[in-house]
Amino acid sequence: MAKKKASTDTVLLELRAFGLAYPGAHTKSPWPGHLDLAVKDKTFAYLSLEGEPFHITCKLPQSSSIALMLPGCKPAAYGLGKSGWVAGDFSDGKLPPTDVLKAWIDESYRAQAPKTLVKQLTTAAAPAPAKATAREKTKASSKTKTNAKTNAKTTAKPKAKPKTNAKAKPKTNAKKRRA
Repeated sequence: MAKKKASTDTVLLELRAFGLAYPGAHTKSPWPGHLDLAVKDKTFAYLSLEGEPFHITCKLPQSSSIALMLPGCKPAAYGLGKSGWVAGDFSDGKLPPTDVLKAWIDESYRAQAPKTLVKQLTTAAAPAPAKATAREKTKASSKTKTNAKTNAKTTAKPKAKPKTNAKAKPKTNAKKRRA
């Protein structure tokens, strides 16, 4: 039994360290028995403490239906399940793979964090653009000028609509019948 707790504690510490690596992430302890992960004081992962049965709750707007198929998972209490929060109770020590739990934390962080912090994640992962040569800069600026002229022409005011005769009878396709 001690081996299961030790292994879940190791996973718990790994998940907490993983979550704290995100921009603006910090720990938050709203009530006893929890040391949660938060960003801008908004919790993105509820985690149990070391030595306690393993519990995790995350906001999974995209993958909640898949997560709910796992044994021990159910919609989070207090109405949070309606918003995509999933609670995982793995007190038996049978955890899903750590990569799955990390993916939950990642998805939950992205759902809860301000867009400016999420943008830091995507820009940090993107490769740095190559420096443009002077000739490429000149070509790019001339294209921009050409596009600006084209856009000015296409965004001009639309022509006025033609006036219609209000007294004119509407045309119909019905044929007159002879009696």
